[in-house]
Amino acid sequence: MSTVSLASNTSVLQGFSSPFTQSINPSGASLTRRGRLARTLFVASLTVVLVAGFAAQSGAGDQVAAPTSYVTVVVPGGETLWSVASAYSRGDVQAMVEAIREANNLRGYDVQAGQKLRIPSEG
Repeated sequence: MSTVSLASNTSVLQGFSSPFTQSINPSGASLTRRGRLARTLFVASLTVVLVAGFAAQSGAGDQVAAPTSYVTVVVPGGETLWSVASAYSRGDVQAMVEAIREANNLRGYDVQAGQKLRIPSEG
């Protein structure tokens, strides 16, 4: 017959604690239930502050501008983008030119006779 001997102190727990062994804390300090709760709340609040900071940096939460209404016009012969913008602008013509370019996805400042343009209405 063969005999099998087991050593009780050589068990491998692989990361799990057992009631028969003491877990070893590298810092040597143990936290009470209140201390663990305080640590958890601190980490959670720090996470919320960091997420809110990143959200503020990305522009999340900015107010959305009111929807703009548009008037569609056909460019008459001999007109330029500046002249069309000045006909529909009540103030800064350059701002109206840029608004028309943005509304119509224009790369440059050239318009052609017969071209339809969306003009943002002011007010």
